[in-house]
Amino acid sequence: MNRPAGPCGGEPGTDPWTAALWDAVTAGDEYAATDIATAALDEGMDPEVLMLDVIAPLQARVGREWAANRMTVAQEHSATAVNERVIGAVAQHPAVRRRAGTAERRGRIAVACIDGEWHALPARLVAEVLRLRGWQVDYLGAQVPTPHLISHVHRTGPAAVALSSSIATRLPAAHAAVTACQATGTPVLVGGGAYGHDGRYAALLGADAWAPDARAAADRLARGPLPKPKPVHRVIDDLPHLADHAYAHVTREAPQLIRHVLGGLRARAPETARYTDEQRNRMAEDISHIVEFLGTALYLDVPDLFTEFMTWTVDILDARGVPPGSLLLALDLLYEQVGGYPRATGLISRAHAAVRERLPNTGRGDSGRVLEGDAEGPGPGSTP
Repeated sequence: MNRPAGPCGGEPGTDPWTAALWDAVTAGDEYAATDIATAALDEGMDPEVLMLDVIAPLQARVGREWAANRMTVAQEHSATAVNERVIGAVAQHPAVRRRAGTAERRGRIAVACIDGEWHALPARLVAEVLRLRGWQVDYLGAQVPTPHLISHVHRTGPAAVALSSSIATRLPAAHAAVTACQATGTPVLVGGGAYGHDGRYAALLGADAWAPDARAAADRLARGPLPKPKPVHRVIDDLPHLADHAYAHVTREAPQLIRHVLGGLRARAPETARYTDEQRNRMAEDISHIVEFLGTALYLDVPDLFTEFMTWTVDILDARGVPPGSLLLALDLLYEQVGGYPRATGLISRAHAAVRERLPNTGRGDSGRVLEGDAEGPGPGSTP
């Protein structure tokens, strides 16, 4: 395939390779996309540059297009699947295999997504970049249950484990995985949008290192071994605020909390009786996301995590033409069920104030309509 002659529908200012790849990916054309990536490698593009400076930003744009309601969930999934296959094709390119085969040998590392995390593309990028840098990589993929991860660590003895998570609600599971890996004496490097743009949540969870992207992860590991993990300790030692049982209450009672909020919304917004089954399902999923983010914010004791998710939800609903004012009612109903837990009521009150402040900016205000958002929305800082 010849080098693209010029922009082909990409964002303004993108190079021809990126523009052509964007057209192929958004069309769901796996063959065209892999041909473009292969041609770029044939003409001398560095494979790390192709993966991290072309494919990764393109995937981030897919997420932005979904958030702006310019791409459906199905289109987002299709584009992501094509990108994953393109990365696989890049990894198998003769030039890439030669480079990985001649790189200085650095040891063995396991790369995995934490249990419940199905955004595997960031972890795949980390795995392929580490292979280029000379590591023997065990790429375990998405949604790796912690017991299976630990079994793999015992069997293979990697120098480190790299754990990826894009969705903040997976952070309690990430904490369990980090602690379990460290109990084997294996240091853990974490990355992904779930940990915050500056890695603040990685430090809270006791990870041995954090990296904002695949290149930074490879650079950190190249500088030398990660520090020896701390002695085995209890989760409560990292997060003493969990002693108030607010997190335990919200997670244990999550089904009841969701039912209460849904029942209250239906009672106070009779128009929901006219909803289709799909609309009702999406409304239930929206409420489920709210409860999940509340639980995660309680686990970390980070009120801003919940507040940012709620204000992000205002923007998402507004982009989809759904008046987001009923978020206030949903928060009121949730507040009613956690009155005995001051940290929980405090988080909800802060989020309520932030949502109320945000509503005038949407130009819609509180219309009395009920949540009708998109269940695929992972929240701020996530990577589709």
